[in-house]
Amino acid sequence: MIKPNLNRRLFLRGLGGAVVAAPFLSSVAERAAKAQGVPVSGPPRRLIVLFTHYGCITTKWFPAKAHGALTADDLTGTTLEALAPYVGKTLLPRGIRNMNEWNIQMSRGQGNDPHTQVAGSYFSCQPVTPHNDQPVIFNDAKNNAWPVGPSLDHVCAEQISPTGIPLFMRPAGSMDNGMSSISYSGADSEDGNYVKTERYAGLDSATQIYSDLTGLFMSGGDTPTADDYAAIKGKSIIDLVRGDLNTLEGFDMSASDRDKLEAWKALLDDTSGPIASAQCNEEQATYLGLSSEVVGSVGGGGGLGGGDRLTKKIGDIDVADVFSNLAVLSAVCDANRVIFMKYPSNYIYSGLGLDMENHSMSHRIGDATMNGTCKPNILANLEILDKYHAAKFAFLVKQLDSISEGEGKVLDNCAAIWFNELSDGNAHNLNNMPIVQVGSCGGYFKQGQAVNVHDGMPELSPGKSDFLCKDGAADTVDGTKQSTGTDATIGTAPVNKYYCNIMNALGMKGDATTGYATVGGTAEITHFGRWDDTTDFIHGGTDGKPRNIKDPGGFDQLKAGT
Repeated sequence: MIKPNLNRRLFLRGLGGAVVAAPFLSSVAERAAKAQGVPVSGPPRRLIVLFTHYGCITTKWFPAKAHGALTADDLTGTTLEALAPYVGKTLLPRGIRNMNEWNIQMSRGQGNDPHTQVAGSYFSCQPVTPHNDQPVIFNDAKNNAWPVGPSLDHVCAEQISPTGIPLFMRPAGSMDNGMSSISYSGADSEDGNYVKTERYAGLDSATQIYSDLTGLFMSGGDTPTADDYAAIKGKSIIDLVRGDLNTLEGFDMSASDRDKLEAWKALLDDTSGPIASAQCNEEQATYLGLSSEVVGSVGGGGGLGGGDRLTKKIGDIDVADVFSNLAVLSAVCDANRVIFMKYPSNYIYSGLGLDMENHSMSHRIGDATMNGTCKPNILANLEILDKYHAAKFAFLVKQLDSISEGEGKVLDNCAAIWFNELSDGNAHNLNNMPIVQVGSCGGYFKQGQAVNVHDGMPELSPGKSDFLCKDGAADTVDGTKQSTGTDATIGTAPVNKYYCNIMNALGMKGDATTGYATVGGTAEITHFGRWDDTTDFIHGGTDGKPRNIKDPGGFDQLKAGT
């Protein structure tokens, strides 16, 4: 049990500093606009994402039930079995299509590269540039294309994270390139005027992340005050500083300053709820298995060097779980409300007994080409990798669910989501995407449910991942035929809508006219990306094709109470 212990530095920074600064702010309106993305009450809401490359064996990943209440039995025997203890807080959004699918006929997206355009468009729903309609000719220009708008992590962090940028972590220490990068910062381009965003590398240094967080810890010399204990008991910021505000009101001040003070009081009333019980301190870090020794053993900038870093053990914990615990600690410390962890591409998970890098495994033939003969036991080995990823996601969920916050757990105020780059890795298809979410994000999302947003039916095809190479068969595989994927007419609800759900759940706001997420916005977010029809990405929109969101708004079916 973690004893409630208020982070004194955060308390003073968040309360006292606000009160002292109140009458001297140059623009209360500007601060108010930035604060509009913060939920009006309760603990902060967070988005925590685990992203893995190259898809999965969809026939093992999906439970048979595509729509309706989930039980632990529904997950038994599937890749997601590790999540059975948390099935009551799990949401399976079924039937979603991601944007800009590669196929050799260029009938569903650009003709750049099976991974470059997918990774770049995955969280941006924007085309990539430079564009080249040569789907089987690969070169440096195509492999290093950028999307023309920012990715979801940066769009969200701009509104709700203290620094305005996400915490983006690469636990394996391997560098990204154009074929694997998913995080892009920068302003969105105007219609038809394509500009480069900036590839965001994020952090692979556990030492740096931990050091930044320990700088927020309460020092041993800070003695809790009566206000500290009042905060722990659930009083809001406005309750704790009301006396100071009343004192300020008694000062002789100009009408302008008085207006600013009143605006500041109104802002505190609107944006501050009870202070959460989850605490940012060394005791919390220790509970999570984090210490200078453990983090120092992981190191930074590649850290352990060589071999399979993710599964290397540091005492009783492996490197992957160290980074998950850093994500949890960052959430508890409210150091960041948008946290992404991306597992590596072109990586050999030798700690799992695998001897082939994950890209070549996904193609099933021992290399990254499209045609060849199935390697022995390739499906079984892919299932090993899928189950490992599921176990790592389940560990993250367990940690988030173990810490009290407000009237529930930290997990209850999060949307913790595992995204796969592809559906089936050999087919490179983006319909019927394997996505799993745990946590209602402050009560916004349904829990304990599979929700088929494609057609609402209780059954939905799990794809045909085991159509070839089954039981070690030496079948001939041709990835360009997409024969192991899901029929292109199934699971086609646009992912843009799910992203709108996520942003609205986080308390973000959009422009009242366009519906796009905007700092200072006042409306619900209804639009994300350039297009929500994957066929609009054909030829990269090089004809100056304008924005066209055909199905705006989020999925009402995913909302609690619907």
